Amino acid sequence: MADKKQQLVLSIIDFLNQSIDDGTVKQDDREGLEVAIQCIGEAFGVDPSDDKQRERLSIKPAKLQTIFDVFLKTRSKVGPSSAPTTPSAPSTEDKAKAEKLKQTGNTRMTAKKYDEAIDAYTKAIALDSTNPVYYSNRAAAYASKGDHASAILDSEKAIEVDPTFVKAYSRLGNAHYTLGDYKAAASAFKKGVELDPTNANLKSGLQNATDRIPSEDDDDDGPPPLVPEGDIPMSNVSSNARGDAGAGGLGGMADIFRNMGGAGGMPDLAGLMNNPMMMQMAQQMMANGGMERLMSNPNVANMMNRMQSGGTTPSMEEIMADPELRNIASQFGTGR
Repeated sequence: MADKKQQLVLSIIDFLNQSIDDGTVKQDDREGLEVAIQCIGEAFGVDPSDDKQRERLSIKPAKLQTIFDVFLKTRSKVGPSSAPTTPSAPSTEDKAKAEKLKQTGNTRMTAKKYDEAIDAYTKAIALDSTNPVYYSNRAAAYASKGDHASAILDSEKAIEVDPTFVKAYSRLGNAHYTLGDYKAAASAFKKGVELDPTNANLKSGLQNATDRIPSEDDDDDGPPPLVPEGDIPMSNVSSNARGDAGAGGLGGMADIFRNMGGAGGMPDLAGLMNNPMMMQMAQQMMANGGMERLMSNPNVANMMNRMQSGGTTPSMEEIMADPELRNIASQFGTGR
C-alpha cells in the first residue's frame, strides 16, 4: 500500500515539475511550487532524484495525465444514471456497408493513416454497433497513434458487445500494460486465456504483466508482452517466411521479426528464449556479431514499426532485398 501511495506522489511531483518546465506555471509562482514539491516528497518519503527509487515507483510509459484522461472518458461514457441499452439489429444493407468501411479502415491502418482508419471504423460502428470487430479495430488504431485511453474504452465496448471475443482482451491487456496498470493488464489477459487456453500471445502477456506487478520482495521489471495479432489483414506473407520449425534461415528470420514485436518496440526476450530454435539462432548471431548488426539496421526498424502498426510480417523477398539480412539468413541456413 505504501508503494502505491509513493507511486502516486512521484507521479504528482513529475507532473508539477513538468508544469514548471513547460511554462504552465507563471515565473512568480515557481519558487513557491518548488518548495511545495520538496515538502510533498519529504512527507511521503519520495526523492525524485533517487534513481533506484524512481525505477521502483515509476509508472512509465504512463503519465498522471493519461491515467486521469482514462478516468474522465470512462466517467463520461458511463454517465451518472446511464442504463444498458440493447442496440437495434442492423439491416443486411447496413451490415454490408459497415464491412466495406471496415476494409477501408484496415487499408488506412496499413498505410499508417490512423485518423482516417478511426473515422472509417467509427462510421462502420454507426451502421452496425453489434460487431465487436469494429470496436477492436478502432482500439488498434487508437493504440497505434498513442491514445491508449481510447483503446481501453473501445476494447471494453467490444467485450460488452461480445464477452467471448478473445482479441478484445488482448487489446485491453496491451493498453493497460502500456499505461503501466499491470494488474488490470493481467486481469484482461487472464480472462482471454480462460476463453482461449492455447493462445500463446495471451499467455505471454499474462506472464509478463504478472511479473511486473510491484511487490515488496520483487522490484525487477519483466519484459514487455507480445503485441497480439489484430484484425488487420497480414497479407503477402509467404509460407517460407512464416518461420515453421526446421524451415531454416529465412523462415527463422521471419520468426525473429514476429517475436521482436513487443510493446514499445522492444524485443520480447521471453518469447525468444522459450523457443529452442530461436535460442540457437540468437546464440549464432551473438557469436558472429549478427545481433548487433540486426538491431542497428534501419530496415529492421522500419519493418518492426510497420508490423506494430498493423502491417505485414516481412516476406522472404523483402528480407533477401537487404544485403545484411540476406547474409545473416544465409548463416542460419548453413548452421554457422
